[in-house]
Amino acid sequence: MSQPPRVAPRSPNEALKPVAPPAPPPKVRKRRRSPFIALLSGLFTTTLVLAGALGGGIAYLDSRSKAPGPLSADRVLIIPKENGVTEIAELLQREGLIEHPWAFKVAAYTTGKAASLKAGEYLFKARSSQKDILDVIAEGKAVEHSITIPEGLTSEQIMARLQQNDLLTGDVIQVPREGQILPDTYKFQRGSTRQAIVSRMTRDQSRILNEVWAKRPADLPIKTPAELVILASIVEKETGRADERPRVAGVFINRLNRKMKLQSDPTIVYGLVGGKGTLGRGITRPEITQATPYNTYVIEGLPPGPIANPGRAALEAVVNHSRTKDLYFVADGSGGHAFAETLEQHNRNVARWRQVESARRDSGRPAVDGGVDRAEPPPGPDQRTEAPAAGRPDNQAATAPDQSEPETYPVPGNRRAAAGQAGAAGTRARAFDASEGTTRDPLLNKTFDLNSPKQVPQLKP
Repeated sequence: MSQPPRVAPRSPNEALKPVAPPAPPPKVRKRRRSPFIALLSGLFTTTLVLAGALGGGIAYLDSRSKAPGPLSADRVLIIPKENGVTEIAELLQREGLIEHPWAFKVAAYTTGKAASLKAGEYLFKARSSQKDILDVIAEGKAVEHSITIPEGLTSEQIMARLQQNDLLTGDVIQVPREGQILPDTYKFQRGSTRQAIVSRMTRDQSRILNEVWAKRPADLPIKTPAELVILASIVEKETGRADERPRVAGVFINRLNRKMKLQSDPTIVYGLVGGKGTLGRGITRPEITQATPYNTYVIEGLPPGPIANPGRAALEAVVNHSRTKDLYFVADGSGGHAFAETLEQHNRNVARWRQVESARRDSGRPAVDGGVDRAEPPPGPDQRTEAPAAGRPDNQAATAPDQSEPETYPVPGNRRAAAGQAGAAGTRARAFDASEGTTRDPLLNKTFDLNSPKQVPQLKP
């Protein structure tokens, strides 16, 4: 291997001599920049500048969109169907909700909500910001209206109420059978279809019926959910007092167990007018014995179907009926009823009710009822009854001595006084009625409350 040349040490004199500087390095040849790279660099720089400007603009618009708007008071506004972002922005400006339509459109597109704006009726609060307005429309937080279906109406009456509501649209494809609708208050948005409301009503009724039926006692003389609805509809029509439903149901349960006819006035009415729900007058004596499939003065046991649409409380009242021996009940003059286990007790309650009615007439106050949809009393005293007598089977009616055919009268009805019992002065027994369309309908007369018992007048000795 060759050795590098050996460097001889310099003499002191040579070491003191200056050394010439090294030659400068050769110049590196500068490479020419590619036009493509220059273009990319320029585009990148431009993009950064634009992104910064855009981000700043968005931040500014966002802050502005959260600022209180020009609306001075709460306002309800309807956004028509098939309106795009531009039409909605212009509508909002015309109605004084926003100041700049372009700012609303930019906010809608940059937030991705432009395609989510929904038609409907919206409530905007005073000073609502542009962001609040955009969120309400994009999320479809439309105004909710409500419709109340009272307990005890027939399906035909309920369909009439739905038809009268101008906020609903469309027709009902098929009217539900009696008893398939759950009375309640239902929320809906403007433009909802009537069929959609009916579907909810029937779906809720089926769910509630299954829940109540699952809790029935083993000794209930009701064998199917359909029979439960039938009896609950009778209870619903017989009393408007929530605290009395279980006891009224108990009377009918006791009668079913004893094989006694139910003898309920509302079943006579339904047999005569069907889904129309009301006669608008008193029941005449010939109509009491007129044979219809629903007339429980004539038929044994339950009628073939419900006579109205009962609410949940009536269904539960049948399942959780009062465990009493009551077989009768009669109006007590205070909006409630007096119950009795025997005909003797019942007659005393009837006499007391007549005293109450007499006191009302003497004081010039109106009668408790108008006799609408209630049985007309016979012209004279009548002692006939369906109550079981000593030595007679429970299901055999006692008859007057001169009657070849028993006429099932009086009955345990609630709103009439004592069907079949006429006063000494021949006064007519009238009954309490607050059914739909009457002057005492609580839905029409807001001053009348079925749940507020009235003061009972002083009874005469």
